[in-house]
Amino acid sequence: MNFPEKVSLNGEILNTQEAKISVFDRGFLFGDGIYEVMIQVNGKLFHAQEHMSRLQYSLKEIELNYDISNLKKEINNLLVVSELTTQDCLIYIQITRGVAPRKHAFPKDSVPTCLIYALPKEFPKINNSSYNVVTQNDFRWAKCHIKMTSLLGNVLANQFATENDAYETLLIRAGVFTEASHCNVFFVKDEIVYTHPANEFILNGITRQLVVKLCNDLNIELREEGYPVNLIKEIDEAFLTGTTTQVGVIVKINNRVLPNGESAGPITKRLQQAFSELL
Repeated sequence: MNFPEKVSLNGEILNTQEAKISVFDRGFLFGDGIYEVMIQVNGKLFHAQEHMSRLQYSLKEIELNYDISNLKKEINNLLVVSELTTQDCLIYIQITRGVAPRKHAFPKDSVPTCLIYALPKEFPKINNSSYNVVTQNDFRWAKCHIKMTSLLGNVLANQFATENDAYETLLIRAGVFTEASHCNVFFVKDEIVYTHPANEFILNGITRQLVVKLCNDLNIELREEGYPVNLIKEIDEAFLTGTTTQVGVIVKINNRVLPNGESAGPITKRLQQAFSELL
């Protein structure tokens, strides 16, 4: 992934090289901020309202007062200047608590910092990649439902995957799978789909929410419960979901090949096809 030529910083569109943020921004000092990632496909923002609602929710959860009402206009202005209005692209939004003397407690009068950028990115109708994943204990904190910029735990988990020639690390807490380092995870056993409930231990991904709805629409039985680690050898299929991953098939867990081999199983294929129709 390259860097964008233009960014929107606090509502002003700048060349990337000219965009500057203070070393005393709490986003830099504490990771005190939230972010959101959405995509544009076929010239339209994909489920933008759901992403904006989650952005607002995350702001509320960390008590960061920021008016998001102008964000869609700022995104559109950036897309126009970046000549991306008709291209498929990824859009990143980050809001921090702003500049203040370094002190753990919230400052009373800091002005939030808002960064937006967009990058061209092609999205296939169906993600035909086959993913190898590894597993690791979930050592992160207990507020994973907030889409925060403090992602060191996720970074370390994903680095573990990279060091083991895998795409993702599936995380384990209290004997069940929660999610992955930057994706949600689903398992299929006897045509029943399992995924961890949307509580404080996972980020409730927008793609996850869409797949849950698709299961209901397709009359596929879904159980929102953590799949037990000790039953992992009994699964028939597994897949990842995420904004850029879409619905991606898992073919190996800890180098053990799943029953579907190098391709998607029947339930995963149905969901991939249904998701492609949303795009």
